[in-house]
Amino acid sequence: MAENDVVIIDSIDKYNEMIGLETKHPLVAVVDMAEADYQKARGEKTYEYEVYSVWLKQTMCGDITYGRQPYDYQEGTVTSFAPGQVVHFKPRKDYKPKALGLIFHPDLIRGTSLGHDIKQYAFFDYSSREALHLSEDEKAVFKECLDRIKIELDHPIDNHSKKLICRNIELLLDYCMRFYERQFVTRKAANRDVLDKFEKLLNSYFTGDRALHDGLPSVKYFAEECFLSPNYFGDLVKKETGKTPQDHIQSKIIDLAKEELASSEDTINEISYHLGFQYSQHFNRYFKRNVGVTPSQFRKQMAEA
Repeated sequence: MAENDVVIIDSIDKYNEMIGLETKHPLVAVVDMAEADYQKARGEKTYEYEVYSVWLKQTMCGDITYGRQPYDYQEGTVTSFAPGQVVHFKPRKDYKPKALGLIFHPDLIRGTSLGHDIKQYAFFDYSSREALHLSEDEKAVFKECLDRIKIELDHPIDNHSKKLICRNIELLLDYCMRFYERQFVTRKAANRDVLDKFEKLLNSYFTGDRALHDGLPSVKYFAEECFLSPNYFGDLVKKETGKTPQDHIQSKIIDLAKEELASSEDTINEISYHLGFQYSQHFNRYFKRNVGVTPSQFRKQMAEA
């Protein structure tokens, strides 16, 4: 296989074979890289995940690139990947991998509460610079959850196996969510900087003709301007303010619309285009949904006040 070839990880057995480990369950594995024959997987490679995986990296083993960005990981960092994500790995010379991980196939959780709720674990979609950094106590909890899953994998498969395995995976992911929320709190100053930048960007977007030319702003636009993924950006803003980025964008648009309707002589069509709406009908519906009256009715109320 050429170094630039993409290795598709679409089954547990394929991954285990790649690193020389025994497959105990066709849909899930707990992996200790210290036990793996990593010579089989040496070299710079690109991996396309068709499974979920969560890793506790206990040593720096090489350079990981996720999308176009280097992965922000170090000792004691949790990294996570989901189906459809592509990761490039360039190992360090003569390194010995030291990592603990969980890999599970989407088929394992189909029809379960975890399968229903998997999208709520937004950290699977976080961009590379947003890895989770654990304290010593948090590392111990992470390892304990993996041990619980491993115990089930070592147990002969019976009618309770799938339910118990899925519940313990869910427990691990819930702890990761708690740890991410702790990270939001401990990085309060950095979060404040993001919020300040978001506010400035939101204000400047509607200054001049930006909205007229580019249309309504998106959460993705502001996230990228803050060098964050949309999911991480959304979680950060919601945690700090109690409102989603879309809520803030919506409030800004409505405030500006009210100001224009009350103080300018521009037509409703002109106001809608200046705010980034492609069609005035869309603006009318948007305004009424949020204010309870149409722009024309609001303007009339302001004139009569």
